[in-house]
Amino acid sequence: MMRTQVGIIGAGPAGLMLSHLLHLEGIESVIIERSEQDHVRSRLRAGVLEQGTIEMMREVGLAERIDRLALEQHALDFRFNNRSHRLDFHEASGGRSAWAYPQHEVVADLMRVREEAGAQILYDSPVSRIEGLEGDRPVIHFESEGKQHALSCDFVAGCDGFRGISRTAIPSHKLALYDRVYPFGWLGILADAPPAIQDITWGCHADGFAMMSIRTPEVTRLYLQCEPDDSPDNWSDDRIWAELHKRLDVDGQPPINEGRITQKGVTAMRSFICEPMRFGRMFLAGDAAHIVPPTGAKGLNSAMADIKVLGRSLVEHYKRNDQRWLDNYSDTCLERMWLVQRFSAGLCTMVHQFPGDSDFQRRMQLAELNYMTGTHEGRAAFAHNFTGLPVHA
Repeated sequence: MMRTQVGIIGAGPAGLMLSHLLHLEGIESVIIERSEQDHVRSRLRAGVLEQGTIEMMREVGLAERIDRLALEQHALDFRFNNRSHRLDFHEASGGRSAWAYPQHEVVADLMRVREEAGAQILYDSPVSRIEGLEGDRPVIHFESEGKQHALSCDFVAGCDGFRGISRTAIPSHKLALYDRVYPFGWLGILADAPPAIQDITWGCHADGFAMMSIRTPEVTRLYLQCEPDDSPDNWSDDRIWAELHKRLDVDGQPPINEGRITQKGVTAMRSFICEPMRFGRMFLAGDAAHIVPPTGAKGLNSAMADIKVLGRSLVEHYKRNDQRWLDNYSDTCLERMWLVQRFSAGLCTMVHQFPGDSDFQRRMQLAELNYMTGTHEGRAAFAHNFTGLPVHA
């Protein structure tokens, strides 16, 4: 049987970052990942990082590519009533920013430093079960290269996403699940087209939400509200561009640029939290514990916030024999996460069209948008949340 201090399930950003943080403190870990290495490296996800996430990556030695490739963002252009309503969150937050830096680049950075340090990452190794979580030595059972293996550890970090095995290892009567599935999805498009303006752009249109975000100076990521079970095959390139122009173009601003569409897919949307985020010697982090709708760009950032707390908690345990951080991990993360859900779900409700909404509800959405973009208090609240709530670690 293999042995380590911290067994990490999942080699996404959360699992890789936790392994890196522990390594910097001389704490051993092994990562077990169900997918192949190339798949992990190439998974495409959202790409807006909060101020705190950027600072965290710089602090742990990942500044070089971020400083060279990440695009600092200062404002978000909300478009409704055929007008641009630019919200400068950099100014409203007292100088905090967000950065366009795709998740696969974050993963690439973390994989590189872990490989350079000789980290033990077992790819293509699905976990079958986790035993002994309420004892002193949990055991993770997994398959690798056609053989069954077991990893004994002091603690388990469940960083394997919403559909991973970690959360399912917790008895159902020990969990409270809070879930909302939204009656729409996003058609995501990656296009070889330079951004028309340098601000993230949201179209809050009567026919549905749309968004333009920046991947690189030559590539844009675009989204269209659609049916949750829609198929990308229903969307020709001509239909996509027509809807994007209708929902995003406004008077006084350049129209969005068209280009070759290189990727398209439909993503369903939900809000989800499980409580608590700890069971015995297992700690859930990131999507294994919570999902947010993508409107607020909080998925990756929330996972990194969890890991900052969990990393500190494990260091306090191993270096100072202080259990208080581990004991408070779930409450600390959940207190912040419910505020993140409030922001993300509130934005989701504000900018999307819901089936059956009345004219009154539509006017209330516009009133909320006007308050958020047109008042000092509204801009400050958005900026505070969008650039990232503090992490108490």
